[in-house]
Amino acid sequence: MNNVSHPYYPRDLLLPHYVANTLGMDYILSVVFSTFGIILLAAGALIIKKKQVSAGDRLVFMWCVISGCIHMFLEGYFAVYHASLAGDQGIMGQVWKEYSKGDSRYLSSDSFVVNMERITAFIDGPLAFYTAYAIYTNSPGRHVGQISVSICQLYGCVLYYLTTLFEGSPHSDPHPLYFWFYFVIINAFWTIIPFILIKHSWVAICHGMTLAHKAVSSKKRK
Repeated sequence: MNNVSHPYYPRDLLLPHYVANTLGMDYILSVVFSTFGIILLAAGALIIKKKQVSAGDRLVFMWCVISGCIHMFLEGYFAVYHASLAGDQGIMGQVWKEYSKGDSRYLSSDSFVVNMERITAFIDGPLAFYTAYAIYTNSPGRHVGQISVSICQLYGCVLYYLTTLFEGSPHSDPHPLYFWFYFVIINAFWTIIPFILIKHSWVAICHGMTLAHKAVSSKKRK
């Protein structure tokens, strides 16, 4: 029988290079969520100066900025350093080791998670920032970016859930904090919000195409 010296599930998971965190859970969560709060406040302060941008679009801008930061920097860190993460004692490494109590695939370099996060970091991240920029500048490409990044987020998150739920969630600590908050609730933002934004962009694109068709028909009649 293997000697288990880590807190992750399944309990027989081999993590020979694992080193326990030196930072407590409370400290790690306070750093993460305070950083998110600062990013959102900065994004809000930036977009509020744009008087022509509606309140709803300001929220979408803030969502795209925070998503872009999480995708490119936090998830990008995992995509680059996943192989050594279990022994990483830097702040980013300890954040991932804490989150991995909800999904240990992040410490075992699971092939699906690694490749999904690479796509998220290097495609979804830039798309999110492009969409934020398009909203800020009132660019016509805004809805192309919005629907593209939202489809990527929704598709990736649904697969992320289903690939482990199909197996009975063996990679998550059953404690409610780790399973329901870390694994279910935190990731739910990238299913619910993208679904809403896909619908929003779909309606806007269809409306724009309808107006374009009417304009073309009117021009032909003249």
